[in-house]
Amino acid sequence: MSETAGRSLRADAERSVRAILEAAERVLAEDPGASMEQIAAVAGVARTTIHRRFANRQALIDALASSAARQLARAVDDGRPDTAPPLVAMHRITANVLQVKSAWAFALGLPAEPGGEAALLQQDVARRCIGVLRRAQADKLIDEAADLEWVRRVYYALIGESLHGSADGADPDALAARIIDTLLHGAGPRT
Repeated sequence: MSETAGRSLRADAERSVRAILEAAERVLAEDPGASMEQIAAVAGVARTTIHRRFANRQALIDALASSAARQLARAVDDGRPDTAPPLVAMHRITANVLQVKSAWAFALGLPAEPGGEAALLQQDVARRCIGVLRRAQADKLIDEAADLEWVRRVYYALIGESLHGSADGADPDALAARIIDTLLHGAGPRT
């Protein structure tokens, strides 16, 4: 087999896996008990294709959770948490995370298998979040006495609530601005 044919096959396999994972997200979000056959139909692939890529339903769900966690990690990376000014990083990361969480709500809501790829990625995202918050604290955007782990938990809650309360298609930048403003300034009067 030529190198070009090998690359083409891998690209086809990657597209197939991506279609399966996207279909699994949609189908399982509507019906968590949906069958592999239902997922295959939505993905536009044969059931045997799913079974060739994933040994069983749990393997598909694990791959779905890992794929969503990787996308979440890329969303954080894209916000340049270590180099962008903290306020810029927080806004960009928030807008990116809103888009990923909106598209992959089912997968990101799955309990991460301890020690698994998804759990490790989520732990890294939390660590990087604390890093951005620490930088914001150093820039006096967050009170110096604030418990950053608590601030992170509140930040995550604000993101979650904004996804529950917003209509599909809400502008992620506008929601991000609102989340960051609420996190940094609360609901009290402006002085």
